Amino acid sequence: MARVLITGSADGLGRLAAERLIDQGHSVTLHARGPERADDARAALPAASGALVGDLAEIAGMRAVAEQANDEGRYDAVIHNAGVGYHKPRRVETADGLEQHFAVNVLAPYLLTALIDRPGRLVYLSSGMHRGGDPDLSDPQWAGRRWNGMQAYSDSKLFVTILAAQIARLWPGTPSNAVDPGWVATKMGGAGAPDDPDLGSLTQAWLAVEEETATITGGYFFHQEPQETHPAVHDEALGARLVEYCAKLSGEPVSG
Repeated sequence: MARVLITGSADGLGRLAAERLIDQGHSVTLHARGPERADDARAALPAASGALVGDLAEIAGMRAVAEQANDEGRYDAVIHNAGVGYHKPRRVETADGLEQHFAVNVLAPYLLTALIDRPGRLVYLSSGMHRGGDPDLSDPQWAGRRWNGMQAYSDSKLFVTILAAQIARLWPGTPSNAVDPGWVATKMGGAGAPDDPDLGSLTQAWLAVEEETATITGGYFFHQEPQETHPAVHDEALGARLVEYCAKLSGEPVSG
């Protein structure tokens, strides 16, 4: 039995992955951004071992989740599932002055990685839309660019895919992989999404607990199959700059 933490598991793909892992006999800790959603998550999955609470749009919330996670003991795997979608008609700034997509989709998994006691495996939720992302780090907060919600989302998913690859380089003994779950009918994906929701939770659960994936690292997968990524994912120098940038924002370094 593995102990797994899944961020953003009050609903959507996170809940589906949690349900899959619980059905397999694993111990799953849920996460929600507020107490009411955490209660709803526990009610929906009463076999879960618990639920952490914290808003991953704010650095204080990220730190609170990491502290709660460490209080629970070391996890065998952490699935960084929480995310913000692309349906944003305007730039949303967080309490820390950050663009919301970057805060939730990039900085939160970075800071949780930095602060949570190093687990056995790490899984980061990406998207096929990362291939349309812009790897330029000159304005990742959209402070000067004309707003484009779709592009901001694509950029954030490219950055989290770069992060997963860079963590694999920094921590060679800790498998770190990124997953494209497909376009499935969740609150983020919308009711008309064409992909199979059951398959949407398959790959992250597989990478988190299966023996056959215990040594796979630095990969990007869709439905358990390795996929090509944006070329920037293979740029180690860019990965180092992204990690340095996130360390500066959060005040927490990730060292090799």
